[in-house]
Amino acid sequence: MVVVVFGARGNVGRHVADGLLAAGEHVRAVSRTPAAGRTPGLEAVAADLERPETLPAALNGADKLFLYGMLNPQKPYDIEKVAATAAAAGIRQVVLLSSVSVLDPDADHPVPLLNRTIEQAIQRSGMDWTFLRPGTFATNTRTWWAESIRTDNVVRLPYPLAQSAPVHEKDIAALAVTALTEPGHSHQTYTIYGAESLTLQRQVEHIGEAIDRPIRIEHISDKQARAEVGRTMHPIVAEAIVSQWAAANGVPALTSAIVEKITSAPAHTYAQWAVDHANDFHGSRPGLQPHDIER
Repeated sequence: MVVVVFGARGNVGRHVADGLLAAGEHVRAVSRTPAAGRTPGLEAVAADLERPETLPAALNGADKLFLYGMLNPQKPYDIEKVAATAAAAGIRQVVLLSSVSVLDPDADHPVPLLNRTIEQAIQRSGMDWTFLRPGTFATNTRTWWAESIRTDNVVRLPYPLAQSAPVHEKDIAALAVTALTEPGHSHQTYTIYGAESLTLQRQVEHIGEAIDRPIRIEHISDKQARAEVGRTMHPIVAEAIVSQWAAANGVPALTSAIVEKITSAPAHTYAQWAVDHANDFHGSRPGLQPHDIER
């Protein structure tokens, strides 16, 4: 049995690959630029969802698939071709990393629309499926704040008291691994929020605690915030994020216990995430590039 993991060098995909290997699965780790080196049970393969002609070799002989949805609306892939190629290759089960935004019937920006299109195509494909729909990724805060913390020891925010429930990428991966290795997850959708609601200010404080120095918060306007977030995310996504912060100002965020319910392990806290990523906020490192936020 072979499990294909797309985005195997991404924030979530690398943990999916590691979890599958730990479960004794043979993993075909797919990315545009596979990592060098050899790991028992791990087969590194180059392929690109945006180039359907590269997919048959990556999928040949496999029976399960981890697939990511859309984060960058400027780089959509042809899901109809991907789904048809996967079904033709004999893939029986797909676990899709989608987005909680698909649940908003009024959302008209590209991210929910594209992810909804992907889900519908997979449902029509005849393959078994499980959809993971996370809310805010904890890794987004690294993307938004790491550079300003490293260079100026400051985080610039329009709504420091806006609340969210960030999800650790390891928890999303654990759900994916469970769905791919245990029965009972076919045709299931899992909405994933973090286990605790935190203000953005408290999240910054957790990062400061992880790197052992206080971080200053500077208040900025919505327009300035859109420009800040837009340096690493599509402008439409930046607009949506700042709007979410405005709506969440002083409002407790939805939380969930789905990770512990499905995996039997407690979800990671944001404080744990900050410790795991402390090195990202220390010293001087090259600025994060857009591909660093891909799943």
